[in-house]
Amino acid sequence: MSEITVYTARRIHTMSPSNPIAEAVAVRDGIILEAGRLEDMQPWLKGAEVRIDDQFADKILFPGFIDPHLHPSLGATILPCNFITAFEWDLGSRKVPATRGREEYLAALSQAVNDRDPAQKLFVSYGYHRTWHGLVGREEINAITPDFPVIIWHRSFHELIMNDAAIDLMGLDREMLANHPQVDADHGVFFETGAALAMNGLRPHLFSPGWFGKGLEHLKQILHAGGHTTVGDMAWGIFDFEVEWQSYSYAIEEAKAPLRVMMIPRGIPEAELTGDPAEAVAQIEKLCDRGSHRLFFDKHVKLFTDGAFFSELMQVQEPGFIDGHHGEWLTAPEQFEAAARAYWNEGYRIHVHCTGDLGVELALDVLEKLQFERPRFDHRFTIEHFGVSTEEQVRRIKALGALVSANVYYLHELGEAYWRHSIGHERASQMARLGSLAREGVPFALHSDFTLAPARPLNSVWVAVNRIAESGAVLGENERISVDQAMRAITIDAAYVLGQEARIGSIRAGKSADFTVLDDDPYEVAPETLRDIRIHATVFEGAPHLVEA
Repeated sequence: MSEITVYTARRIHTMSPSNPIAEAVAVRDGIILEAGRLEDMQPWLKGAEVRIDDQFADKILFPGFIDPHLHPSLGATILPCNFITAFEWDLGSRKVPATRGREEYLAALSQAVNDRDPAQKLFVSYGYHRTWHGLVGREEINAITPDFPVIIWHRSFHELIMNDAAIDLMGLDREMLANHPQVDADHGVFFETGAALAMNGLRPHLFSPGWFGKGLEHLKQILHAGGHTTVGDMAWGIFDFEVEWQSYSYAIEEAKAPLRVMMIPRGIPEAELTGDPAEAVAQIEKLCDRGSHRLFFDKHVKLFTDGAFFSELMQVQEPGFIDGHHGEWLTAPEQFEAAARAYWNEGYRIHVHCTGDLGVELALDVLEKLQFERPRFDHRFTIEHFGVSTEEQVRRIKALGALVSANVYYLHELGEAYWRHSIGHERASQMARLGSLAREGVPFALHSDFTLAPARPLNSVWVAVNRIAESGAVLGENERISVDQAMRAITIDAAYVLGQEARIGSIRAGKSADFTVLDDDPYEVAPETLRDIRIHATVFEGAPHLVEA
Protein backbone atom coordinates (compact mmCIF):
# COMPACT_ATOMS: atom_id res chain seq x y z
CA MET A 1 0.00 0.00 0.00
CA SER A 2 1.23 3.52 -0.84
CA GLU A 3 2.77 5.86 1.69
CA ILE A 4 0.47 8.23 3.56
CA THR A 5 1.55 11.86 3.76
CA VAL A 6 0.13 13.96 6.56
CA TYR A 7 0.31 17.71 6.03
CA THR A 8 0.11 19.85 9.15
CA ALA A 9 -0.64 23.56 9.22
CA ARG A 10 -1.34 26.42 11.60
CA ARG A 11 -4.94 26.21 10.41
CA ILE A 12 -6.74 24.34 7.65
CA HIS A 13 -9.97 25.89 6.37
CA THR A 14 -11.76 22.94 4.81
CA MET A 15 -14.74 24.95 3.44
CA SER A 16 -16.87 22.08 4.71
CA PRO A 17 -19.45 23.35 7.26
CA SER A 18 -19.59 19.90 8.89
CA ASN A 19 -15.87 20.04 9.71
CA PRO A 20 -14.74 23.63 9.08
CA ILE A 21 -11.32 23.67 10.75
CA ALA A 22 -8.58 21.03 10.78
CA GLU A 23 -4.99 20.86 11.97
CA ALA A 24 -3.83 18.07 9.67
CA VAL A 25 -4.87 16.35 6.45
CA ALA A 26 -3.86 12.82 5.47
CA VAL A 27 -3.27 12.07 1.79
CA ARG A 28 -2.64 8.86 -0.14
CA ASP A 29 -2.26 8.52 -3.90
CA GLY A 30 -3.43 12.09 -4.40
CA ILE A 31 -6.70 11.56 -2.48
CA ILE A 32 -7.65 12.93 0.92
CA LEU A 33 -8.10 10.23 3.54
CA GLU A 34 -9.14 12.49 6.39
CA ALA A 35 -8.92 16.05 7.65
CA GLY A 36 -9.02 16.83 11.36
CA ARG A 37 -6.85 16.28 14.42
CA LEU A 38 -3.73 14.17 14.10
CA GLU A 39 -4.74 11.94 17.00
CA ASP A 40 -8.15 11.25 15.47
CA MET A 41 -6.68 9.92 12.22
CA GLN A 42 -4.53 7.28 13.90
CA PRO A 43 -6.66 4.37 12.61
CA TRP A 44 -5.50 5.32 9.09
CA LEU A 45 -1.88 5.69 10.17
CA LYS A 46 -1.44 2.65 12.41
CA GLY A 47 0.62 0.03 10.60
CA ALA A 48 1.00 2.18 7.47
CA GLU A 49 4.07 3.82 6.03
CA VAL A 50 3.56 7.43 7.11
CA ARG A 51 5.40 10.67 6.46
CA ILE A 52 4.53 13.74 8.52
CA ASP A 53 5.16 16.80 6.34
CA ASP A 54 5.34 19.91 8.51
CA GLN A 55 6.74 22.35 5.90
CA PHE A 56 3.43 24.28 6.16
CA ALA A 57 3.24 24.16 9.95
CA ASP A 58 3.06 27.96 10.23
CA LYS A 59 0.86 28.44 7.15
CA ILE A 60 -2.85 28.48 6.32
CA LEU A 61 -4.32 25.83 4.03
CA PHE A 62 -7.41 26.20 1.87
CA PRO A 63 -8.82 23.94 -0.83
CA GLY A 64 -7.04 24.65 -4.11
CA PHE A 65 -8.31 27.87 -5.64
CA ILE A 66 -10.61 27.51 -8.63
CA ASP A 67 -11.20 30.03 -11.40
CA PRO A 68 -14.26 28.73 -13.26
CA HIS A 69 -14.01 31.24 -16.11
CA LEU A 70 -10.56 31.82 -17.51
CA HIS A 71 -9.26 31.62 -21.07
CA PRO A 72 -5.83 29.97 -21.31
CA SER A 73 -5.70 30.55 -25.07
CA LEU A 74 -6.61 34.22 -24.61
CA GLY A 75 -3.93 34.61 -21.96
CA ALA A 76 -1.38 32.81 -24.13
CA THR A 77 -2.04 35.16 -27.05
CA ILE A 78 -2.15 38.36 -24.97
CA LEU A 79 0.81 37.82 -22.63
CA PRO A 80 3.51 38.09 -25.35
CA CYS A 81 2.00 41.43 -26.46
CA ASN A 82 3.34 44.84 -25.57
CA PHE A 83 1.19 46.10 -22.64
CA ILE A 84 0.07 49.74 -22.41
CA THR A 85 -2.70 49.91 -19.83
CA ALA A 86 -4.49 52.52 -17.75
CA PHE A 87 -3.87 50.48 -14.57
CA GLU A 88 -0.69 48.91 -13.28
CA TRP A 89 -0.27 45.20 -14.10
CA ASP A 90 1.90 42.68 -12.32
CA LEU A 91 2.72 39.97 -14.84
CA GLY A 92 5.25 38.24 -12.64
CA SER A 93 8.20 38.48 -15.01
CA ARG A 94 7.44 42.13 -15.75
CA LYS A 95 5.62 45.04 -14.15
CA VAL A 96 3.54 47.34 -16.36
CA PRO A 97 3.10 50.96 -15.21
CA ALA A 98 -0.17 52.84 -15.68
CA THR A 99 -0.45 55.09 -18.73
CA ARG A 100 -3.19 57.74 -18.86
CA GLY A 101 -4.03 60.37 -21.48
CA ARG A 102 -4.18 60.31 -25.28
CA GLU A 103 -0.83 61.94 -25.92
CA GLU A 104 0.83 59.79 -23.27
CA TYR A 105 -0.66 56.66 -24.82
CA LEU A 106 0.45 57.55 -28.35
CA ALA A 107 3.93 58.41 -27.09
CA ALA A 108 4.19 55.06 -25.29
CA LEU A 109 2.94 53.21 -28.38
CA SER A 110 5.40 55.04 -30.63
CA GLN A 111 8.28 54.25 -28.29
CA ALA A 112 7.31 50.59 -28.06
CA VAL A 113 7.02 50.27 -31.85
CA ASN A 114 10.45 51.87 -32.29
CA ASP A 115 11.96 49.54 -29.66
CA ARG A 116 10.44 46.35 -31.13
CA ASP A 117 12.43 43.29 -32.05
CA PRO A 118 13.61 43.84 -35.65
CA ALA A 119 12.76 40.22 -36.41
CA GLN A 120 9.06 40.83 -35.69
CA LYS A 121 6.73 40.82 -38.66
CA LEU A 122 3.84 42.26 -36.65
CA PHE A 123 3.56 44.44 -33.55
CA VAL A 124 0.62 43.93 -31.17
CA SER A 125 -0.12 46.13 -28.16
CA TYR A 126 -2.75 45.24 -25.55
CA GLY A 127 -4.64 47.41 -23.05
CA TYR A 128 -6.00 50.42 -24.92
CA HIS A 129 -9.24 51.91 -23.55
CA ARG A 130 -10.97 55.05 -24.85
CA THR A 131 -11.99 56.20 -21.37
CA TRP A 132 -8.37 56.74 -20.37
CA HIS A 133 -6.57 56.95 -23.72
CA GLY A 134 -8.95 58.96 -25.90
CA LEU A 135 -9.83 58.17 -29.50
CA VAL A 136 -7.13 56.27 -31.37
CA GLY A 137 -7.68 54.72 -34.77
CA ARG A 138 -6.11 53.73 -38.07
CA GLU A 139 -4.91 57.26 -38.88
CA GLU A 140 -3.07 57.69 -35.57
CA ILE A 141 -1.28 54.36 -35.95
CA ASN A 142 -0.42 55.18 -39.57
CA ALA A 143 1.14 58.41 -38.33
CA ILE A 144 3.42 56.39 -36.04
CA THR A 145 4.37 53.84 -38.70
CA PRO A 146 2.63 53.71 -42.10
CA ASP A 147 4.55 50.71 -43.43
CA PHE A 148 4.93 48.32 -40.49
CA PRO A 149 1.86 46.30 -39.37
CA VAL A 150 0.60 47.42 -35.95
CA ILE A 151 -2.47 46.13 -34.11
CA ILE A 152 -3.94 47.60 -30.93
CA TRP A 153 -5.85 45.02 -28.92
CA HIS A 154 -8.52 46.73 -26.85
CA ARG A 155 -8.64 46.08 -23.10
CA SER A 156 -11.90 44.17 -23.71
CA PHE A 157 -10.21 41.65 -26.04
CA HIS A 158 -13.36 41.97 -28.18
CA GLU A 159 -11.95 44.79 -30.31
CA LEU A 160 -8.94 45.31 -32.59
CA ILE A 161 -7.62 48.50 -34.18
CA MET A 162 -5.28 48.18 -37.18
CA ASN A 163 -3.19 50.44 -39.36
CA ASP A 164 -3.27 50.00 -43.13
CA ALA A 165 -0.19 47.79 -43.17
CA ALA A 166 -1.83 45.38 -40.68
CA ILE A 167 -5.09 45.29 -42.67
CA ASP A 168 -3.09 44.40 -45.76
CA LEU A 169 -1.06 41.76 -43.89
CA MET A 170 -4.29 40.12 -42.72
CA GLY A 171 -5.46 39.93 -46.33
CA LEU A 172 -8.76 41.62 -45.51
CA ASP A 173 -11.08 42.71 -48.33
CA ARG A 174 -11.59 46.45 -47.90
CA GLU A 175 -14.83 46.52 -49.83
CA MET A 176 -16.25 43.79 -47.62
CA LEU A 177 -15.05 45.63 -44.50
CA ALA A 178 -16.89 48.77 -45.56
CA ASN A 179 -20.18 46.84 -45.47
CA HIS A 180 -19.62 44.82 -42.29
CA PRO A 181 -21.97 45.95 -39.46
CA GLN A 182 -19.32 45.45 -36.75
CA VAL A 183 -16.36 47.02 -38.54
CA ASP A 184 -15.57 50.75 -38.61
CA ALA A 185 -13.49 50.66 -41.79
CA ASP A 186 -12.67 54.37 -41.73
CA HIS A 187 -10.98 54.10 -38.34
CA GLY A 188 -9.69 50.52 -38.71
CA VAL A 189 -11.77 49.30 -35.76
CA PHE A 190 -12.97 45.68 -35.69
CA PHE A 191 -15.37 44.78 -32.86
CA GLU A 192 -17.28 41.65 -31.80
CA THR A 193 -17.97 39.57 -34.96
CA GLY A 194 -15.74 42.00 -36.85
CA ALA A 195 -12.90 41.20 -34.45
CA ALA A 196 -13.51 37.48 -35.03
CA LEU A 197 -13.16 38.15 -38.76
CA ALA A 198 -9.84 39.92 -38.24
CA MET A 199 -8.68 37.09 -35.98
CA ASN A 200 -8.74 34.69 -38.92
CA GLY A 201 -5.90 36.63 -40.48
CA LEU A 202 -4.08 36.87 -37.15
CA ARG A 203 -4.17 33.15 -36.42
CA PRO A 204 -0.93 32.16 -38.23
CA HIS A 205 0.99 34.81 -36.31
CA LEU A 206 -0.53 34.15 -32.87
CA PHE A 207 -0.18 30.39 -32.97
CA SER A 208 3.48 30.25 -33.88
CA PRO A 209 5.56 28.38 -31.26
CA GLY A 210 7.44 31.56 -30.41
CA TRP A 211 4.19 33.36 -29.58
CA PHE A 212 1.48 31.02 -28.30
CA GLY A 213 3.86 28.50 -26.75
CA LYS A 214 5.76 31.26 -24.96
CA GLY A 215 2.47 32.74 -23.76
CA LEU A 216 1.24 29.43 -22.35
CA GLU A 217 4.42 28.95 -20.34
CA HIS A 218 4.08 32.46 -18.91
CA LEU A 219 0.41 31.81 -18.14
CA LYS A 220 1.23 28.66 -16.16
CA GLN A 221 3.56 30.69 -13.94
CA ILE A 222 0.85 33.31 -13.36
CA LEU A 223 -1.77 30.68 -12.53
CA HIS A 224 0.52 28.95 -10.06
CA ALA A 225 1.45 32.24 -8.41
CA GLY A 226 -2.28 32.97 -7.99
CA GLY A 227 -2.83 29.71 -6.12
CA HIS A 228 -4.91 27.95 -8.78
CA THR A 229 -5.23 24.20 -8.94
CA THR A 230 -8.26 24.10 -11.30
CA VAL A 231 -9.40 26.51 -14.00
CA GLY A 232 -12.30 26.38 -16.41
CA ASP A 233 -11.50 27.21 -20.03
CA MET A 234 -14.82 28.96 -20.58
CA ALA A 235 -14.97 28.92 -24.41
CA TRP A 236 -12.38 26.40 -25.47
CA GLY A 237 -11.82 26.79 -29.20
CA ILE A 238 -12.16 30.56 -29.09
CA PHE A 239 -9.47 30.65 -31.80
CA ASP A 240 -9.06 27.09 -33.06
CA PHE A 241 -10.21 23.87 -31.37
CA GLU A 242 -7.45 21.59 -32.60
CA VAL A 243 -4.51 23.98 -32.31
CA GLU A 244 -5.55 24.92 -28.78
CA TRP A 245 -5.99 21.28 -27.80
CA GLN A 246 -2.57 20.30 -29.12
CA SER A 247 -0.89 23.23 -27.37
CA TYR A 248 -2.65 22.52 -24.08
CA SER A 249 -1.78 18.84 -24.30
CA TYR A 250 1.89 19.68 -24.59
CA ALA A 251 2.09 22.57 -22.11
CA ILE A 252 -0.26 21.23 -19.43
CA GLU A 253 -0.62 17.47 -19.75
CA GLU A 254 2.77 16.38 -21.04
CA ALA A 255 4.57 18.96 -18.92
CA LYS A 256 2.61 17.76 -15.85
CA ALA A 257 1.56 21.26 -14.82
CA PRO A 258 0.33 21.46 -11.19
CA LEU A 259 -3.25 22.18 -12.23
CA ARG A 260 -6.14 20.82 -14.27
CA VAL A 261 -8.25 22.54 -16.90
CA MET A 262 -11.92 21.84 -17.41
CA MET A 263 -12.68 22.34 -21.08
CA ILE A 264 -15.97 24.13 -21.73
CA PRO A 265 -16.25 24.53 -25.51
CA ARG A 266 -17.83 27.49 -27.24
CA GLY A 267 -21.02 26.45 -28.98
CA ILE A 268 -19.45 26.60 -32.45
CA PRO A 269 -21.07 29.84 -33.60
CA GLU A 270 -20.32 29.09 -37.25
CA ALA A 271 -22.82 26.23 -37.18
CA GLU A 272 -25.29 28.15 -35.06
CA LEU A 273 -25.31 31.11 -37.41
CA THR A 274 -26.04 28.89 -40.42
CA GLY A 275 -29.26 27.93 -38.72
CA ASP A 276 -28.40 24.36 -37.77
CA PRO A 277 -27.90 24.10 -34.00
CA ALA A 278 -28.13 20.31 -34.20
CA GLU A 279 -24.97 20.32 -36.30
CA ALA A 280 -23.25 22.43 -33.65
CA VAL A 281 -24.21 19.96 -30.91
CA ALA A 282 -23.01 17.02 -33.00
CA GLN A 283 -19.64 18.69 -33.59
CA ILE A 284 -19.26 19.52 -29.90
CA GLU A 285 -20.08 15.92 -28.95
CA LYS A 286 -17.38 14.72 -31.32
CA LEU A 287 -14.81 17.26 -30.10
CA CYS A 288 -15.45 16.40 -26.47
CA ASP A 289 -14.96 12.69 -27.02
CA ARG A 290 -11.43 13.05 -25.72
CA GLY A 291 -9.80 14.11 -22.50
CA SER A 292 -6.82 13.38 -20.32
CA HIS A 293 -5.83 13.52 -16.71
CA ARG A 294 -5.35 17.30 -16.55
CA LEU A 295 -7.63 18.26 -19.45
CA PHE A 296 -11.19 17.03 -19.03
CA PHE A 297 -14.77 17.56 -20.22
CA ASP A 298 -18.11 17.18 -18.47
CA LYS A 299 -20.92 18.16 -20.87
CA HIS A 300 -20.81 21.92 -20.40
CA VAL A 301 -21.03 24.52 -23.18
CA LYS A 302 -20.53 28.28 -23.50
CA LEU A 303 -22.97 30.54 -25.37
CA PHE A 304 -23.09 34.33 -25.77
CA THR A 305 -25.72 37.04 -25.62
CA ASP A 306 -24.43 40.65 -25.64
CA GLY A 307 -21.17 42.48 -26.30
CA ALA A 308 -18.09 43.27 -24.25
CA PHE A 309 -18.33 45.12 -20.93
CA PHE A 310 -14.98 46.88 -21.27
CA SER A 311 -16.00 48.13 -24.72
CA GLU A 312 -19.36 49.44 -23.45
CA LEU A 313 -21.06 47.14 -25.96
CA MET A 314 -23.21 45.37 -23.38
CA GLN A 315 -26.93 45.53 -24.05
CA VAL A 316 -28.65 47.57 -21.34
CA GLN A 317 -32.29 48.25 -20.62
CA GLU A 318 -33.77 51.73 -20.27
CA PRO A 319 -32.53 54.36 -19.62
CA GLY A 320 -29.63 53.04 -21.70
CA PHE A 321 -26.25 54.78 -21.99
CA ILE A 322 -25.68 58.42 -21.08
CA ASP A 323 -24.38 59.24 -24.57
CA GLY A 324 -27.27 57.44 -26.27
CA HIS A 325 -25.23 54.74 -28.04
CA HIS A 326 -26.46 51.16 -28.20
CA GLY A 327 -24.83 47.89 -27.32
CA GLU A 328 -24.32 44.90 -29.60
CA TRP A 329 -25.53 41.32 -29.71
CA LEU A 330 -22.84 38.68 -30.04
CA THR A 331 -25.57 36.24 -30.97
CA ALA A 332 -28.90 37.41 -32.35
CA PRO A 333 -31.65 36.65 -29.80
CA GLU A 334 -33.48 34.12 -31.99
CA GLN A 335 -30.20 32.34 -32.79
CA PHE A 336 -29.23 32.27 -29.14
CA GLU A 337 -32.58 30.71 -28.24
CA ALA A 338 -32.26 28.02 -30.93
CA ALA A 339 -28.72 27.14 -29.84
CA ALA A 340 -29.61 27.06 -26.14
CA ARG A 341 -32.60 24.79 -26.87
CA ALA A 342 -30.43 22.34 -28.81
CA TYR A 343 -27.90 21.99 -26.00
CA TRP A 344 -30.55 22.01 -23.27
CA ASN A 345 -32.41 19.13 -24.87
CA GLU A 346 -29.18 17.12 -24.98
CA GLY A 347 -28.62 17.61 -21.25
CA TYR A 348 -25.77 20.12 -21.40
CA ARG A 349 -25.04 22.54 -18.60
CA ILE A 350 -25.15 25.92 -20.32
CA HIS A 351 -22.98 28.91 -19.42
CA VAL A 352 -24.06 32.22 -20.95
CA HIS A 353 -21.88 35.29 -21.42
CA CYS A 354 -24.11 38.17 -20.23
CA THR A 355 -22.64 41.59 -19.50
CA GLY A 356 -25.63 43.95 -19.54
CA ASP A 357 -29.06 43.61 -17.94
CA LEU A 358 -30.70 43.19 -21.35
CA GLY A 359 -28.32 40.32 -22.04
CA VAL A 360 -29.29 38.81 -18.67
CA GLU A 361 -32.96 39.31 -19.52
CA LEU A 362 -32.57 37.43 -22.81
CA ALA A 363 -30.81 34.54 -21.09
CA LEU A 364 -33.48 34.29 -18.38
CA ASP A 365 -36.35 34.54 -20.88
CA VAL A 366 -34.86 31.65 -22.83
CA LEU A 367 -34.24 29.62 -19.66
CA GLU A 368 -37.86 30.13 -18.64
CA LYS A 369 -39.05 28.84 -22.04
CA LEU A 370 -36.76 25.82 -21.86
CA GLN A 371 -37.92 24.95 -18.36
CA PHE A 372 -41.52 25.11 -19.56
CA GLU A 373 -40.82 22.96 -22.63
CA ARG A 374 -38.60 20.37 -20.98
CA PRO A 375 -38.15 20.83 -17.21
CA ARG A 376 -34.78 19.90 -15.76
CA PHE A 377 -33.60 19.70 -12.17
CA ASP A 378 -30.09 20.76 -11.19
CA HIS A 379 -29.43 22.14 -14.66
CA ARG A 380 -26.67 24.58 -13.53
CA PHE A 381 -27.60 27.17 -16.18
CA THR A 382 -25.06 29.88 -15.32
CA ILE A 383 -25.02 33.61 -15.99
CA GLU A 384 -21.38 34.50 -16.70
CA HIS A 385 -19.88 37.93 -15.91
CA PHE A 386 -23.06 39.59 -14.54
CA GLY A 387 -21.92 43.18 -15.07
CA VAL A 388 -25.16 45.19 -15.07
CA SER A 389 -28.25 43.53 -13.61
CA THR A 390 -31.33 44.33 -11.55
CA GLU A 391 -32.52 43.09 -8.19
CA GLU A 392 -35.61 41.68 -9.89
CA GLN A 393 -33.39 39.60 -12.15
CA VAL A 394 -31.66 38.15 -9.10
CA ARG A 395 -35.04 36.89 -7.88
CA ARG A 396 -35.73 35.39 -11.33
CA ILE A 397 -32.32 33.69 -11.27
CA LYS A 398 -33.27 32.15 -7.94
CA ALA A 399 -36.75 31.12 -9.11
CA LEU A 400 -35.41 29.48 -12.27
CA GLY A 401 -32.65 27.61 -10.45
CA ALA A 402 -29.80 29.35 -12.24
CA LEU A 403 -26.32 30.20 -10.96
CA VAL A 404 -23.95 33.14 -11.39
CA SER A 405 -20.23 33.34 -12.08
CA ALA A 406 -19.31 36.99 -11.64
CA ASN A 407 -16.41 39.16 -12.68
CA VAL A 408 -16.49 41.49 -9.69
CA TYR A 409 -13.27 43.18 -10.81
CA TYR A 410 -15.40 45.29 -13.18
CA LEU A 411 -16.38 47.34 -10.12
CA HIS A 412 -12.81 48.23 -9.21
CA GLU A 413 -11.53 49.28 -12.63
CA LEU A 414 -14.71 50.53 -14.32
CA GLY A 415 -17.11 51.51 -11.54
CA GLU A 416 -16.23 55.20 -11.29
CA ALA A 417 -15.49 55.62 -15.01
CA TYR A 418 -18.88 54.18 -15.96
CA TRP A 419 -20.59 56.23 -13.27
CA ARG A 420 -19.31 59.44 -14.85
CA HIS A 421 -19.29 58.57 -18.54
CA SER A 422 -21.49 55.57 -19.26
CA ILE A 423 -24.47 54.45 -17.16
CA GLY A 424 -24.63 56.74 -14.15
CA HIS A 425 -23.94 56.20 -10.47
CA GLU A 426 -26.84 53.95 -9.49
CA ARG A 427 -26.17 51.19 -12.00
CA ALA A 428 -22.37 51.56 -12.03
CA SER A 429 -22.13 51.28 -8.24
CA GLN A 430 -24.15 48.06 -8.30
CA MET A 431 -22.05 46.16 -10.86
CA ALA A 432 -21.73 42.48 -10.00
CA ARG A 433 -24.38 42.68 -7.26
CA LEU A 434 -23.07 39.84 -5.12
CA GLY A 435 -24.83 40.99 -1.95
CA SER A 436 -28.19 40.58 -3.67
CA LEU A 437 -27.24 37.05 -4.76
CA ALA A 438 -26.20 36.16 -1.21
CA ARG A 439 -29.45 37.52 0.26
CA GLU A 440 -31.50 35.44 -2.18
CA GLY A 441 -29.41 32.31 -1.61
CA VAL A 442 -28.19 32.06 -5.22
CA PRO A 443 -24.93 30.08 -5.48
CA PHE A 444 -22.21 32.13 -7.15
CA ALA A 445 -18.54 32.01 -8.04
CA LEU A 446 -15.89 34.63 -8.72
CA HIS A 447 -13.80 34.56 -11.86
CA SER A 448 -11.12 36.61 -13.61
CA ASP A 449 -11.87 36.06 -17.31
CA PHE A 450 -8.11 36.62 -17.57
CA THR A 451 -6.81 38.91 -19.02
CA LEU A 452 -9.96 40.95 -18.28
CA ALA A 453 -9.00 40.83 -14.60
CA PRO A 454 -5.80 39.71 -12.87
CA ALA A 455 -5.57 35.94 -12.47
CA ARG A 456 -5.41 36.31 -8.71
CA PRO A 457 -8.42 34.87 -6.85
CA LEU A 458 -7.57 36.80 -3.69
CA ASN A 459 -7.76 40.02 -5.68
CA SER A 460 -11.33 39.11 -6.66
CA VAL A 461 -12.06 38.31 -3.00
CA TRP A 462 -10.70 41.75 -2.03
CA VAL A 463 -13.02 43.52 -4.48
CA ALA A 464 -16.04 41.42 -3.47
CA VAL A 465 -15.58 42.02 0.25
CA ASN A 466 -14.67 45.73 0.08
CA ARG A 467 -16.06 47.00 -3.25
CA ILE A 468 -13.25 49.53 -3.39
CA ALA A 469 -13.15 51.48 -6.65
CA GLU A 470 -10.16 53.05 -8.36
CA SER A 471 -10.10 56.16 -6.14
CA GLY A 472 -10.45 54.16 -2.93
CA ALA A 473 -14.14 54.98 -2.53
CA VAL A 474 -16.61 52.22 -1.68
CA LEU A 475 -19.26 51.69 -4.36
CA GLY A 476 -22.46 49.81 -3.58
CA GLU A 477 -21.74 48.96 0.03
CA ASN A 478 -24.94 46.90 0.28
CA GLU A 479 -23.58 44.60 -2.42
CA ARG A 480 -20.53 43.65 -0.36
CA ILE A 481 -20.22 40.06 0.84
CA SER A 482 -18.46 38.44 3.80
CA VAL A 483 -14.96 36.99 3.69
CA ASP A 484 -16.44 33.51 4.10
CA GLN A 485 -18.82 33.97 1.17
CA ALA A 486 -15.98 35.28 -0.98
CA MET A 487 -13.64 32.41 -0.08
CA ARG A 488 -16.39 29.92 -0.87
CA ALA A 489 -16.79 31.63 -4.24
CA ILE A 490 -13.21 30.68 -5.21
CA THR A 491 -13.35 27.17 -3.72
CA ILE A 492 -16.43 25.03 -3.11
CA ASP A 493 -18.98 27.29 -4.80
CA ALA A 494 -16.72 27.67 -7.83
CA ALA A 495 -16.53 23.87 -7.95
CA TYR A 496 -20.34 23.77 -7.80
CA VAL A 497 -20.65 26.13 -10.79
CA LEU A 498 -18.41 23.74 -12.74
CA GLY A 499 -20.34 20.69 -11.52
CA GLN A 500 -17.19 19.34 -9.85
CA GLU A 501 -18.13 19.75 -6.18
CA ALA A 502 -17.88 16.00 -5.51
CA ARG A 503 -14.26 16.03 -6.63
CA ILE A 504 -12.71 19.37 -5.64
CA GLY A 505 -13.47 22.60 -3.76
CA SER A 506 -13.28 21.44 -0.15
CA ILE A 507 -10.91 19.42 2.03
CA ARG A 508 -12.72 16.26 2.98
CA ALA A 509 -12.28 12.50 2.69
CA GLY A 510 -12.42 11.22 -0.86
CA LYS A 511 -11.65 14.46 -2.70
CA SER A 512 -8.56 15.34 -4.67
CA ALA A 513 -5.74 16.54 -2.42
CA ASP A 514 -5.57 20.05 -3.88
CA PHE A 515 -4.59 22.83 -1.48
CA THR A 516 -3.55 26.47 -1.65
CA VAL A 517 -1.09 27.51 1.03
CA LEU A 518 -1.22 31.09 2.36
CA ASP A 519 1.08 33.06 4.62
CA ASP A 520 -1.85 34.70 6.43
CA ASP A 521 -5.44 33.84 7.26
CA PRO A 522 -8.05 35.79 5.25
CA TYR A 523 -10.44 35.50 8.19
CA GLU A 524 -8.01 37.32 10.49
CA VAL A 525 -6.44 40.10 8.40
CA ALA A 526 -7.98 43.52 7.81
CA PRO A 527 -10.37 43.20 4.81
CA GLU A 528 -8.50 45.99 2.99
CA THR A 529 -5.36 43.80 2.90
CA LEU A 530 -6.89 40.60 1.52
CA ARG A 531 -5.28 40.98 -1.89
CA ASP A 532 -1.85 41.37 -0.27
CA ILE A 533 -1.83 37.90 1.30
CA ARG A 534 1.05 35.97 -0.22
CA ILE A 535 0.51 32.59 -1.88
CA HIS A 536 3.27 30.38 -0.49
CA ALA A 537 2.57 27.17 -2.41
CA THR A 538 0.00 24.90 -3.92
CA VAL A 539 -0.47 21.19 -3.45
CA PHE A 540 -1.83 19.41 -6.51
CA GLU A 541 -3.08 15.85 -6.04
CA GLY A 542 -0.90 15.52 -2.96
CA ALA A 543 2.33 16.91 -4.42
CA PRO A 544 3.59 20.29 -3.14
CA HIS A 545 4.74 23.04 -5.51
CA LEU A 546 6.32 26.14 -3.98
CA VAL A 547 5.62 29.54 -5.51
CA GLU A 548 8.77 31.44 -6.37
CA ALA A 549 9.22 34.53 -4.22
